[in-house]
Amino acid sequence: MISMRCFLLLLLAVAGSVSADDRPRARDAGVVVGVFPTGEFNAITDVEGVRVGHTTIIEGDDIRTGVTAIVPGPGNLYTHPMPAWIHVGNGYGKLIGETQVREFGEIETPILLTCTLCVWSAANALKDWVYEQPGMGEHTVNPVVGETNDSRVNDMWADPVQREHVFAALEGARSGPVDEGSIGAGTGTQAFAWKGGIGTSSRVLPESLGAYTVGVLVQTNYGGILTMNGAPVGQELGTYSFRKDLEDSAADDDRQEDGSIMMVVATDAPLNARSLDRLAMRAMMGLARTGSFASNGSGDYVIAFSTHADVRRPRESDVPVTAPALVNAAMSPLFAATSEATEEAIYNAIFKATTVTSSRGRLDAIPVDDLLRILKRYNALEPATD
Repeated sequence: MISMRCFLLLLLAVAGSVSADDRPRARDAGVVVGVFPTGEFNAITDVEGVRVGHTTIIEGDDIRTGVTAIVPGPGNLYTHPMPAWIHVGNGYGKLIGETQVREFGEIETPILLTCTLCVWSAANALKDWVYEQPGMGEHTVNPVVGETNDSRVNDMWADPVQREHVFAALEGARSGPVDEGSIGAGTGTQAFAWKGGIGTSSRVLPESLGAYTVGVLVQTNYGGILTMNGAPVGQELGTYSFRKDLEDSAADDDRQEDGSIMMVVATDAPLNARSLDRLAMRAMMGLARTGSFASNGSGDYVIAFSTHADVRRPRESDVPVTAPALVNAAMSPLFAATSEATEEAIYNAIFKATTVTSSRGRLDAIPVDDLLRILKRYNALEPATD
């Protein structure tokens, strides 16, 4: 039995507390990235078995944060882990569970995203949740919890993410459409000095290339020089790194350089850990296309896993276990799909994010009308939106 508070949080996790219905996704606005088609929901949940849940925490005048849970697949992930890898683009962050994933090439728990100083409480709660799953005994578990720093609008020193929030996000995780923007772990985060948050996208390869699906979910909180489909949006809006130095102005650009991003890549292609390492690196290419240069103070991490049923092996076996795996020469279409989906997921986070304020500060949503005018001027929109 869960407490009434946890039940209410569960409803919040399912329904979402921040509405972004009046803001379009990037593709709906005409920003079409790449050549491959999206899945049904254009989300990480287009990869069969993947579920996503959010808990948004808005309390008092200075708590603006949350937790987002990504459940890679059904069943007990401890007894039957999934092939996985974690790629570190720039390691200024606090990613719990990284070394064991890189040692074994497997993931044995869901993935949580949250605020920087919330990772330890979130990991402890995830551990408790795992022990409540059928088939668990007294084993050690390796919780995987990533973070970004949302302290511009959130008092993360108050340790606001607790057990009931994590349980609500996990129990509320679902397939289908994924809420984006200022929700869950993206409640208090930014992107290029504008409000950012959670974004997701997917790609489906044609039959001739395997018909595999790749889905990406991001938690944006980084800076740089915002670019969309090649259009210099950040420069046009006057919000970009090093502006103060380049223009010799009084512009406040101290927050437009550093920051972090968590990227989660799921695929149903049969990949081993080495191939997932190679796949994860391609998410960094999608990130770079948006204008990031992985600054010194940025924690840029990619967690990649394969959901293919035949590559998920038992934790223990007295006999050798074999699993199929794509050969290296078959990886290029998946590389392209990952780059495309990562880029679009970031754009979705920016498009869908809504303004968030607190006693600590304010993060404004990017003005969609101004953004579309810039994109149109640089021919970065599909012709149908003209």
